[in-house]
Amino acid sequence: MADHVTTPEEPLEIDKLGPANTLIEIINGVGIALGLCLLWSLEAVRNGYFHLLDRMNVRPRQRRASAFPPGRPRKKVSAEARR
Repeated sequence: MADHVTTPEEPLEIDKLGPANTLIEIINGVGIALGLCLLWSLEAVRNGYFHLLDRMNVRPRQRRASAFPPGRPRKKVSAEARR
C-alpha cells in the first residue's frame, strides 16, 4: 500500500500575486505578528503580577465571588412606571 504513488492529472499552476496583493499580504502578516506580540506582552505582565502576589504571600479569596449578592433582588421598574 505504501508503494502506491498517485500522479496528478493536471500540472500544478501557481498564481503570481500582483504588487497590491503582495502589499496586502505583507500588511496582514505584520498585523498578525503585532497582535501576537501584544498577547505575549500582556501574558508577561500577568505573570509578573502573580509572581509579585506570591512573593507578598497574598492568598486567594476564601469565599467564592458571586455576580449575585446575597439578599432579596431589587424590584425592576419598567419604563412605563417611571413616567
